[in-house]
Amino acid sequence: MATKAAGGRQETRLALVRRARKMNRVLAETYPNAHCELDFGNPLELLVATILSAQCTDKRVNMVTPILFAKYPTVEDYASADRSEMEEIIRSTGFFRAKTNSIIGMAQAICERYGGEVPGKLKDLVGLPGVGRKTANVVLGNAFGVPGLTVDTHFQRLVRRFGWTEETDPVKIEHIVGELLPRREWTIFSHRVIWHGRRICHARRPACGVCPLAALCPSYGTGPTDPGQAAKLVRSGPFS
Repeated sequence: MATKAAGGRQETRLALVRRARKMNRVLAETYPNAHCELDFGNPLELLVATILSAQCTDKRVNMVTPILFAKYPTVEDYASADRSEMEEIIRSTGFFRAKTNSIIGMAQAICERYGGEVPGKLKDLVGLPGVGRKTANVVLGNAFGVPGLTVDTHFQRLVRRFGWTEETDPVKIEHIVGELLPRREWTIFSHRVIWHGRRICHARRPACGVCPLAALCPSYGTGPTDPGQAAKLVRSGPFS
């Protein structure tokens, strides 16, 4: 299947793989310190923080989790938590009732099925209440060292702009991108893309004129190409 590269040129599968890997290398040079911007100290904390991050900024989650982690240090504590108390702590993250249901249900399932230990396999994680593939891959990649692609809204938007896929289904996107890059790169690539989406490749007005991927991106020109105008759109972070 042919895809479009920068300049609207048709490219072969081999050319797409080469371009994707070159873009990954440029992102690695641009964001050498890319990492998960959620604060955590163990797999349970990351699992809880990732559940809270749905429709919420990492910065807000990181403001809430120190209180939450101190009150509920073990999975048993979450499993037996008073619902109203937890809701009050996480209220500012939005959708706090649904998130409380997910966290308590997730903890109870871990206690019942896995002896109180967060499982380290995708199939087990996605079987927990409130845990989908995106959350599972965040936990696997950052807490267990198991490579995974975090297909969040930034990731989906950017890989489509990159011309890597036209798919909109997160699972299909995960598999397509996974075939373009070495497996060992999946987790860190996810961070690089998310950092790029937050800092330069914005949803409405990407800073195309200062983008390090401009020469490789078929969507160059979606945002201002004048370097001066584009520079004003760059957000420096950190976002945690």
